[in-house]
Amino acid sequence: MPASGQIQFLERLFAAALESADPRRCLGRALPAPREGRLILLAAGKAAAAMAQAAEAHYLEGGGADALEGIAAPCYGYDAPTRIIQQIEAGHPVPDGNSVAVAGRALDYAQSAGSEDLVVVLLSGGASALWAAPLNGITLEEKQIITRQLLARGAGIRELDCVRKHLSRIKGGRLAQAAHPARLVTLTISDVAGDDPAPDRRQLLQRH
Repeated sequence: MPASGQIQFLERLFAAALESADPRRCLGRALPAPREGRLILLAAGKAAAAMAQAAEAHYLEGGGADALEGIAAPCYGYDAPTRIIQQIEAGHPVPDGNSVAVAGRALDYAQSAGSEDLVVVLLSGGASALWAAPLNGITLEEKQIITRQLLARGAGIRELDCVRKHLSRIKGGRLAQAAHPARLVTLTISDVAGDDPAPDRRQLLQRH
C-alpha cells in the first residue's frame, strides 16, 4: 500500500475510534434510570463537558430532569454547552486553583446526597488532575511540585494516579464514601491502553 493510502487508512481508523467513544453515541444506553430523589451528575476529564452534555440531554429528553443538578470539570478549551450542569475548566496535567475549586464542589454535592438520590459520576482521561482535593496538611503547590517532578522523570499515568490518590480527599473511592448512602454509578471513557481500571476502581464499580 502506498504511503498516502496508509495515511488515509490510519486516519479512518482514528476517526472510527473517536466516533465510537463519542459520548453522544455511547453514553445514553449506559446511563441508569433516575430515582425518586435528586439526580446529581459529577463529571471530570477531557471529555467531561461532552459527557455532561450527553447525559443532560438524555435525562432532559427522557424525563427525570426535574431534580437534575451537578458540575463538570473539563480541561481549558474543552467546554461544551450545557443547560443545567455547571462547568469549571481546570488545569491538566498539572492541577491548578480551579482543580481544587471544582473538586470541592463535587465533594459538596456528594456529601449532600441522601438515600433516595442518584449520583452519576462521569470520568474520562485527565480526571485525576482536574479534580484536586489535597489531604489536610498538603497544599496545592506541593501537589503541583510532585506532579511536575513525576512527569519530568517519565512517570506514566498509572504511577501518577497511584501517587495522586494517596494524597487526595476525592480519589481512591473517597467520592463514593462521601456520597453514601446515595446510589452511585460511575461511567468512564478511558484513554488508558487496555481500559483496565485500577483494582480499587473495579471494587468500587462492583459495590455500586
